[in-house]
Amino acid sequence: MTGKSSGERRTGLLNGFAAYGMWGLVPLFWPLLKPAGAVEILAHRMAWSLVFVAAALLVTRRWAWAGALLRQPRRLALVAVAAAFITINWGVYIWAVNSGHVVEASLGYFINPLVTIAMGVLLLKERLRPVQWVAVGTGFAAVVVLAVGYGQLPWISLTLAFSFATYGLVKKKVDLGGVESLAAETAIQFVPAVGYLVWLSAQGRSTFAVHGPGHAALLAASGVVTALPLVCFGAAAIRVPLSTLGLLQYLTPVFQFLLGILYFHEEMPPERWAGFGLVWLALALLTWDAWRAARRVARARQALRVDAPAPAAVDV
Repeated sequence: MTGKSSGERRTGLLNGFAAYGMWGLVPLFWPLLKPAGAVEILAHRMAWSLVFVAAALLVTRRWAWAGALLRQPRRLALVAVAAAFITINWGVYIWAVNSGHVVEASLGYFINPLVTIAMGVLLLKERLRPVQWVAVGTGFAAVVVLAVGYGQLPWISLTLAFSFATYGLVKKKVDLGGVESLAAETAIQFVPAVGYLVWLSAQGRSTFAVHGPGHAALLAASGVVTALPLVCFGAAAIRVPLSTLGLLQYLTPVFQFLLGILYFHEEMPPERWAGFGLVWLALALLTWDAWRAARRVARARQALRVDAPAPAAVDV
C-alpha cells in the first residue's frame, strides 16, 4: 500500500469513527432541548437541517443533481417516501431518548442489519446462506424473549429498525449522494415542519423564543447534529472498504447502549440481558459469515489472477 493510499485510508477511518461516534453519542444532545417536546424538536431538526445542508451545497456548488431530480417524477416520489420514513425514525428516536428509553432505542439499531436481511428475502427475493438464516432466526428469538420480558413487543426498537431499513432500501433506488439525499429529503420536510412551528408559535406553545438565546441556538444546532455526521460518513464511504464500514456501524448502538446503562441508569433485568445476548450472538454470526464470504471471494480472485495466461508477445 502506498503512502498516499495509507493516508486516505487513515482519513477514511477517522471520518468513519467520527460519524458513528457522533450518532452513538447523540442521546446526550436531545435532552438538552427540553422543555421542547419531541414533535417540536423534530420540526426544528427538519427545518434547520435543510438550512445547513443547503449552505454546504452552496459552498461546494453541487446543485446539478437537483434539476435532474425534478425532471424525474418517479425518483422524486421515492425521495418523498424516504423523507416520510426518516421522519418516523427521527421522531420516534427523539421521543424514546427524552422519555427514558435509550437502551430500547439502541436495540433498534442492533437489530437493523437483521431486519434489512429479512426485507431482502421478502421483498427482493434474495437467497441467504445457512449462517444468515441462523442469525435471522436468532434475532427473531431475541424479539420473542424481549416481548415476554417487556410484556409487549419492543415497539420502539422494531419501529426504529423497520423505518431505517425501509429508508435504506428506498435510498438505494434513489441513488443520490448522502448530502444531496438529505437536502432533497429535508426540502420535502421543510414546508410542513415550518408550518407546524408557525402554528405552535401562534398557539403560544413554542419554546424557541421563550427560553432564551441559548435554547434557541441549541434547537438550531439540531441541523448541525444531523448534517455533520453524514458529511463524515460520506468522506469515510469513499475511502474505506464496505466491510470496514459494516463493522464500524456497530459503534453507534454500542455507544447508545452504554449511555443508557451507565449515564441514564436505565434498568437491565435478566430477560433484557437475555434478549440483547441473543441479538449480539446473531450479529456475531453475521459478521463471521460476511468475513468468511469476503475471504472466499478474495481467494477466488487471487486464483484467477494466478491462473490467467500471460499476454502473448507481439512482434514489432
